[in-house]
Amino acid sequence: MNRSDKIYVAGHRGMVGSAIRRILEGRGFTRLKVQTYTELDLISQAAVQRFFEQEKLD
Repeated sequence: MNRSDKIYVAGHRGMVGSAIRRILEGRGFTRLKVQTYTELDLISQAAVQRFFEQEKLD
């Protein structure tokens, strides 16, 4: 992974997701993408597919 990669961190408010986010930020990753449940419903396959198509994540 490159520090310029655009990475989605699911569950960034929870224990594991927030730890992953802190580690990545601490290692210099600056293009982290996070979404709350109200912004992205991970249960909806269509919403997730749209999100990944729009964001062009690495």
